[in-house]
Amino acid sequence: MADIKERIAKRVAKEIKDGYVLNLGIGLPTLVANYLPEGVDVTVHSENGFLGLGPAPDAGEEDTYLVNAGGQYVTILPGGMFFDSATSFGIIRGKHVDASILGALEVDEKGNLANWIVPGKMVPGMGGAMDLVVGAKRVIIAMTHTAKGSPKILKKCTLPLTAVGVVNEIVTEMGVIEVTSEGLVLTELHPDYTIEQVQAATEAELIISPNLKAMED
Repeated sequence: MADIKERIAKRVAKEIKDGYVLNLGIGLPTLVANYLPEGVDVTVHSENGFLGLGPAPDAGEEDTYLVNAGGQYVTILPGGMFFDSATSFGIIRGKHVDASILGALEVDEKGNLANWIVPGKMVPGMGGAMDLVVGAKRVIIAMTHTAKGSPKILKKCTLPLTAVGVVNEIVTEMGVIEVTSEGLVLTELHPDYTIEQVQAATEAELIISPNLKAMED
């Protein structure tokens, strides 16, 4: 599983451009920061009130006052800053976040996203996801293609939605899928899989790009 998550994070990192303000969701998306291309300078935002997040601190060097929105210890780079929630969500809602990278429970062929609750399970709430997927200029989903063998890319989401029609791109261990007005377009295929295997693991019908290329590790 670790190798799969790293594969996904490495591919997502290729989407990040120099100068981006970037928000990384809890879990797998946080790994993206480890694989940013050389020479790409980004400013990482955390909705609990930070700009300029750095890497995770070394063991024993944690500052209990510095945690990201997921409760993980972080560091702050030179020039980083702290502010209140009103300012933080003003940044998001003002569309100053270039890309938001999140995990998902389900995504469907219309770009609808469900990533915050499974009915019957206790969760603290939706958090900032609802604002981030609407306010960010680009929304990229970084997730495993299936959950215990069941498709996560569906014709229509079955779980409560986070937002409607917000997803631009889905990156899984199997490939890269663009969300378009015509449907879901498979643009990259990992060499470990065939088109037939990807379609079998996807409930929604995939459109195969005429320029389909190999997804790099």
